[in-house]
Amino acid sequence: QFLYFIALHTMADAKPTHVIKRVQTFGKKKTAIAVASVTKAPQCDIKVNGIPVSQILPATLRAKVTEPVAIVGAHKFSRLKVKVTVRGGGPVSQAYAVRQAVAKGLVAYMQKYSNEVEKESVKRAFLDYDKTLLIADPRRCEPKKWGRHSARSRFTKSYR
Repeated sequence: QFLYFIALHTMADAKPTHVIKRVQTFGKKKTAIAVASVTKAPQCDIKVNGIPVSQILPATLRAKVTEPVAIVGAHKFSRLKVKVTVRGGGPVSQAYAVRQAVAKGLVAYMQKYSNEVEKESVKRAFLDYDKTLLIADPRRCEPKKWGRHSARSRFTKSYR
């Protein structure tokens, strides 16, 4: 029993031999929020809610999700594992939130584990292509008002 305590105690004190290179970022579009976890891995692996990015349908949304990879080139993602969890909103909003989270994840990973020149070149490529890859769109749905159909339209006024 005493030996078990010593073995347990020494295992708790043991430090990991390597540091896991990992960053976590988020992307937003309307009410959709995507959280991307970018980790160093032996090969590229991008998954959205556990589904590989190659299996996302329709193809137009798959193209939007893979835009960050196409812009900077696949070699930048060659040794990265990107795991994205997305909630809220509709399919299009979720796709835009995922693409923003992936792009911000690559920039944050390069900021932390790569040199400044590479990070700045990737950031510049994203901003030159589309500002919303790194900067969130602040527009939100306007709430409905009382005595009206919706936020702005009113009931038709009738005199008779």
